Amino acid sequence: MSEEFYRIKRLPPYVFAEVNRLKAKYRAEGMDIIDFGMGNPDMDTPSHIVEKLVETVRRSRTHRYSASKGIPGLRRAQAGYYERRFGVKLDPEKEVIATLGSKEGLANLAMAITAPGDVMLVPNPSYPIHPYGFMIAGGTLRHVPALHDGRFDPEQYLRALDRAVLHSVPKPVAVVVSFPSNPTAQVCDLDFYRDLIAFAKKHHLWVLSDLAYAEIYFDDNPPPSILQVEGAKDVAVEFTSLSKTYSMPGWRMGFAVGNQRLVDALTRIKSYLDYGAFTPVQVAAAAALNGPQDCVAEIRGIYKHRRDVLVDTMGRAGWTIPSPPATMFAWAPVPEPFQSIGSMGFSKILLREAEVAVAPGVGFGEYGEGYVRLGLVENEQRIRQAARGVRKVMQNAEALLDKYHAEEEVAA
Repeated sequence: MSEEFYRIKRLPPYVFAEVNRLKAKYRAEGMDIIDFGMGNPDMDTPSHIVEKLVETVRRSRTHRYSASKGIPGLRRAQAGYYERRFGVKLDPEKEVIATLGSKEGLANLAMAITAPGDVMLVPNPSYPIHPYGFMIAGGTLRHVPALHDGRFDPEQYLRALDRAVLHSVPKPVAVVVSFPSNPTAQVCDLDFYRDLIAFAKKHHLWVLSDLAYAEIYFDDNPPPSILQVEGAKDVAVEFTSLSKTYSMPGWRMGFAVGNQRLVDALTRIKSYLDYGAFTPVQVAAAAALNGPQDCVAEIRGIYKHRRDVLVDTMGRAGWTIPSPPATMFAWAPVPEPFQSIGSMGFSKILLREAEVAVAPGVGFGEYGEGYVRLGLVENEQRIRQAARGVRKVMQNAEALLDKYHAEEEVAA
């Protein structure tokens, strides 16, 4: 019998496991950890969505198996959202499928389209399901640097994609993009999507776009959809989620829309794996999409305020954090005194000495080293408390580094 299962063996060590272990240890010791590490929305789901769930769950017939593709009313609601928001017309029968969150949809589409050894182009740093969904499915990854000097540069990124295609054997099958980006909070414009679609058609690539943060943006330019590009549906499918837009993370409701062949492939895989989300959840999700949208603006406003407080207070504490234009995250360089120990070492020091948890950038790929990700999931008071702890760390950097190196030597 093999010591380790094949797909488990292919996965790299889970970087965040060490941070999670330390968080649990310190909490058990009585420490008050301010947790920016996980993007877990903390705001209440809007009341009209909850009320629709309660109303529907009282109907006993809704307790039966649902439809894995999503109930028709929900698929129509998602098509309506795309037409209102992006001016994109979708056929709810052929070009829309409901998923158990965007993460499940991405993972199962990877299973549907990946043959053993297929090469997939994935951004790095990246949300882990983007590369590892394909790795679990048996594919081979080609990591494409997503940042240049800490920022997304469309021209350099397209050149990096071109080099990846040129040097990949066999030729790649698909390319993944995610804007606004988790973890880096970078954004793109429609011109980039036009160039990407042209590139994909030239090289016969599928395009998988993750638009989970479509409604969490902080300036006057709402993020575009790749499907706004003429002819994009020939090669592209796009994933969205209600988790952040309506503060519904535990409801696990998302969508894949676009290319009919890809939607069909995902539909067929899911028909073997699940019966879809609980029907009352789907009905409530339709109510979210069809109902009043002032709650979306309110949620967005709370994230924006937290962003501003985080950037301001951490800056005054001695840690310069670039202001993210979108998402519920800030992507912050490790402060200069701590750069020598990397993102994991800095995360450990913050956790123990400031009682502040962040996600080390290396957990999102090798090109994430030198950065950490902070989720905007704590209120203003807690953010200010965290900044006070960070100030103490910055003021005692030399002594804390000496302590860290001494402990590392003992552990070795």
